[in-house]
Amino acid sequence: MYGKSPARVLPLLLGLQLTALCPAAAVEIYTSGALEAVNGTDVRLKCTFSSFAPVGDALTVTWNFRPRDGGREQFVFYYHMDPFRPMSGRFKDRVVWDGNPERYDVSIILWKLQFDDNGTYTCQVKNPPDVDGLVGSIRLSVVHNVPFSEIFFLAVAIGSACVVMIIVVIAVVLFQHFRKKRWAKRADKDVEIKSKEEEKLKQENKASIYLEESD
Repeated sequence: MYGKSPARVLPLLLGLQLTALCPAAAVEIYTSGALEAVNGTDVRLKCTFSSFAPVGDALTVTWNFRPRDGGREQFVFYYHMDPFRPMSGRFKDRVVWDGNPERYDVSIILWKLQFDDNGTYTCQVKNPPDVDGLVGSIRLSVVHNVPFSEIFFLAVAIGSACVVMIIVVIAVVLFQHFRKKRWAKRADKDVEIKSKEEEKLKQENKASIYLEESD
């Protein structure tokens, strides 16, 4: 085969087949995708990853930002063994590392949100020899107020149901208490009436005995 012996061609074909069956692994990034936060508050931009290679000192993390209204991409944060915050620009003194590489977490916190922080934040992780993979992104919307979510309404509904159950339990306990108290009063009254009747009967018996002795 083109001057190559079968002994040399066979390992080459086997290697090509293995490459086709086992494609190269890549870093996978996981983010929330979209996020809303109130102006003036702090927000955690969560980014986690998975890698076939163990996490070591070669790990690098790069965060960038692109404004919603367009414009050039801006540097936000960089991590390589230690966090490196921006020394100038809009994010100076406003971003802090909140990740834990051992737990595959490379999140950051952005302080004192402003309306011009609206845009897309990208998270890129390289963990040599695993350096390929897609870049994670978060579309941040800075708003005046965060609208009530379905989770909030669910929490309100569950809380209301718990309050109703507590009220019902208290009502049942009070009802049982007053009913027992009423029964106790009725029992005491019956005993009193019975005692009076017995006393009256004794008096009548004494009177009858006295009359018989007089006769």
